[in-house]
This record gives sequence, structure tokens and C-alpha cells, in this order.
Amino acid sequence: MEDRELIRAAIRARENAYCPYSGYGVGAALLACSGRVYGGCNIENAAYGPTNCAERTAFFKAVSEGEREFLALAIVGGPRDGELQESISPCGVCRQVMAEFCPPDFRVLLAWGEGADQYRAYTLEQLLPLGFGPDNLK
Repeated sequence: MEDRELIRAAIRARENAYCPYSGYGVGAALLACSGRVYGGCNIENAAYGPTNCAERTAFFKAVSEGEREFLALAIVGGPRDGELQESISPCGVCRQVMAEFCPPDFRVLLAWGEGADQYRAYTLEQLLPLGFGPDNLK
């Protein structure tokens, strides 16, 4: 799957964001090794703590369907009814979830549009240097 296709899936996922408190909608699209794409959006809660990020929503959906191996993740975000903002990045908790299921070379696309010059690609290792994962417990 091309990067831009994955980014378009993240943009579509953002349409379902439930963000009445922050007004900031985030969408994520997770590409599994099986070829299936799992969309996720942020889901806020009045108590704040139970809020779930788009990235984790996508991962949890995929894992709950039996997926365990992943190739890439695209993330987009911005004001709910506004334009996408340039290069939002996943929070630390989401990076830790990625480290649970993904190798250091897992690709993360931070996008603000569908064009070839409207995203940046990073590896999980770049986003979470010296991360703690399953291999640390062996």
C-alpha cells in the first residue's frame, strides 16, 4: 500500500473523532502485515483520563481482531472543523503501545495532507529512542 493511501485512510478515520472538549480531531490508519488497514480516531471523555488517542484506538481494534504484526501507521490531526495541522506526533503512551507490537523500523507517517510533500516518515526507533519493549523482559 502506498503512503498516500494510508494517509487518506487516516483522514477518513478523523471524521469519526469524538472531541467535544478539545475540539481537536485526530485520525490514524494502521497497516497490518496481513494487508488490512485499521482506522482509529481520538475518543474524548468528560473525565479526561479515560480519553483514548487515535493511534491506540487503531492498535486496539487490530489486536482485538487477532493482528499482531504491523508495517506502518499514518496520523493526521487538527482543529475538528479546520485544516489538518503539520506533523502532529504520537504521545508517549501511544509510542509505548507501538513498542509492544512493532519493531524499531516500524514506519510512522506524520501527515498534514495527501500530497507527496505533505508528510514526514519516521521509524519507531526515531520516535522512541532507548524504548522499553518485550525484548527487555527476556
